[in-house]
Amino acid sequence: MPRLAIDTGYLRDRLADLLAIPSPSGYTDQVVRWVSAEIETLGYPVEVTRRGAIRATLKGETHRGARAVIGHVDTLGAQVKQLKENGRLELVPIGHWSARFAEGARTTLFTDKGSYRGTILPLKASGHTFNEAVDTAPVGWSHVELRVDALCRGPGDLKRLGIAVGDFVAIDPQPEFVPNGYIASRHLDDKAGVAAMLAAMLALKTGGVAPAVDTFFLFSISEEVGVGGSSVLTHDIASLVAIDNGTVAPGQSSEEFGVTVAVADQTGPFDYHLTRKLIRLCVEEDIRHQTDVFRYYRSDSASAVEAGADVRTALITFGVDASHGWERTHMHALRSVAELITAYVSSPVEIPRDAEPIGGARGFTSQPTDEADATVRI
Repeated sequence: MPRLAIDTGYLRDRLADLLAIPSPSGYTDQVVRWVSAEIETLGYPVEVTRRGAIRATLKGETHRGARAVIGHVDTLGAQVKQLKENGRLELVPIGHWSARFAEGARTTLFTDKGSYRGTILPLKASGHTFNEAVDTAPVGWSHVELRVDALCRGPGDLKRLGIAVGDFVAIDPQPEFVPNGYIASRHLDDKAGVAAMLAAMLALKTGGVAPAVDTFFLFSISEEVGVGGSSVLTHDIASLVAIDNGTVAPGQSSEEFGVTVAVADQTGPFDYHLTRKLIRLCVEEDIRHQTDVFRYYRSDSASAVEAGADVRTALITFGVDASHGWERTHMHALRSVAELITAYVSSPVEIPRDAEPIGGARGFTSQPTDEADATVRI
């Protein structure tokens, strides 16, 4: 069937909504409530695990050999490591990101008594005091501190404000939606992916398209700390397509336009057959695409497989420049990802044997082994 039209206005608005909700890993209750409510508004039943992972069900023509699409609602952030003698706070990162990109960030500090605003600063932040030493200061989490926007001269003041070791720190996204389609913001990983998933769900509902097989749209809450999709899959899911950011950088093929189909990351190759199906769908549906290999990268699919899920996995991404830093993508990439999601969900099942978790060799897949014709014709 033809690819479904994606409401990019809806996609943009939902991304703006998501970015406005602080959700560092471990502090995701609010965003879980918001995403669950939005899914129900779209008319799909939703379930939430005890920790907060979300599962929306799109009923298909059959339930055996179900499919799943997964993104994550958690983001990078920080936690309080120590109350310092100068009235400021030592931090440790939530997720893997450089303190280079934390310097100068505006933040919200969440305590049991309420929240406080603040700024992450290098230890030598005043050029008028430290002169050129500001430029030669080392980079690292032990070389930055959080300045809380409240009267704090020492640990006693911090404690009176209710600030404690372990409090969560959310980093302001500072989103900017440029008229030419570019989107610059922190936390596009993976709130842009979640917005694309919601836009795909809207397109399927508006188009009256039922999946070929039961399909679950999953939203994990701890991908940035490596847990991700490890606990939200059901045993009837045969294939899992993760939605996340692709790294736009020298030596990479990812772009901020079209969809990037990852063929491998640091955990190894993705499933041969599922990956090539996604590439073929891009060709058939005229969805701009490219393929890429990510060397220092893992996604929800990795944690699912490591947890013991016997599922075929694949990864489709929207290209992000300066990932885990000052991120940027383009609406074209997000629309392309949503288009591929709809094409995949509505496509026929090609490996019927996958409906059973284990069976005989009959119906098992095969991969090409014939030697290619290398003849050069002039």
